[in-house]
Amino acid sequence: MIICPSCGSKVEGQLCLGCPSCGARAVGPPLAKPEHELVSYGRAVVTAASGSVMLLGFLVCVLFVLITNNGGRFGFSTLVTAGEIAAWRVKWVALPVSIAVLWAGSRLIGSIKTSRDRFAGLGIARLGFAAAIVAMLMSGTLIGITVPERLRRRQWAIEATYKARGYTIDRALQEYRNLHGTLPPQEDFVRELKTLRDSDGSIAEALQSVDVNGYQASTVLAAAATKTKALVPRGGALRNAATNPNPDPPAVSFTNYELRLPGPDKLLNTDDDFVVLDGLIMTLPEFREYKASHSSAP
Repeated sequence: MIICPSCGSKVEGQLCLGCPSCGARAVGPPLAKPEHELVSYGRAVVTAASGSVMLLGFLVCVLFVLITNNGGRFGFSTLVTAGEIAAWRVKWVALPVSIAVLWAGSRLIGSIKTSRDRFAGLGIARLGFAAAIVAMLMSGTLIGITVPERLRRRQWAIEATYKARGYTIDRALQEYRNLHGTLPPQEDFVRELKTLRDSDGSIAEALQSVDVNGYQASTVLAAAATKTKALVPRGGALRNAATNPNPDPPAVSFTNYELRLPGPDKLLNTDDDFVVLDGLIMTLPEFREYKASHSSAP
């Protein structure tokens, strides 16, 4: 069986009799294999070009960030910051591209090494492969060194979200105390705060995550220790007036509250809870330190 060079169909028998598909006929015997064949640089060029483009593309991204964010001011810290930003921007593209380039490059370099009589340019291919590895290591390193800081910022964002709810509830309690002179009791906490004006719906949203079991209100009564001098009535109009020479001392009430809010796990009485103590919002470890410092104070 032979393959017709004109149409590519399979021919059974001699091609000199003609191809059944296109009618082409062989005009002579096939050419002999050349004594010397030129080696190919194609695989080496592909490997080198892939790695070079990968490294050059990352450096261009870093330069673009450096110019746009810092006005082209060069320095070690600004360069590292620009590299971190560029690495995070291209991470979802760089990861699959790096895997594909390294896998293909290793296969091409292996084929060049095993067929040195057919392929050349092993040194060029290795340089391109090294450029791809450098680009991948630079991108991965710049991403890795920013992970702890990004995790801290993420934690700050989570805490800010829950602290914002605490500030909203504290504002609602202050408004309620200004209107009624006291804080709502535990059993009527949610119902009473819903009676306040809530134009933007922030109070209702904050109350959705509140468990009334974590709310405690207390009132501290303080009596003013004052001494009053007995009044001596004078005049006929004052003799019939009922006077109290020693009135009761006035009482001043200080209304306090403690509210415990569930943290990211949505469960109350766990280690990620937040505590609102008279407008002061703390994490649970901070609240324990606060209690310990104030209980030990004279």
